[in-house]
Amino acid sequence: MFLRLAQQHQEFIQDLVMNLQALTITLDRRGYTASCYICGDQMQSASFMVSLAEKHLIRFLVSDYGITWMELWDDRELIKLEGAEAISQLQELANIVKYSHAIQLTN
Repeated sequence: MFLRLAQQHQEFIQDLVMNLQALTITLDRRGYTASCYICGDQMQSASFMVSLAEKHLIRFLVSDYGITWMELWDDRELIKLEGAEAISQLQELANIVKYSHAIQLTN
């Protein structure tokens, strides 16, 4: 049972890293400064960052050790979330990007 759970966890992390890469490309195409650095060739961890405004930075870290969302303003930490809350916040960011693009297309 534990080996199966470990394998599922590794697959989850790999999926999350791939989605971070896709989000980085999308944000970059929409004019945001975004980056996603992958550690190792197994896609087991990544560091994702995006600048939403001049002093507004989002940093999302994922690895086997945990998942963290940090929001910074002028190099000061505003919020730090971990685990499921961090992933939910990442989904909010993806929704904002998706829906803001849809609104621009209809106008």
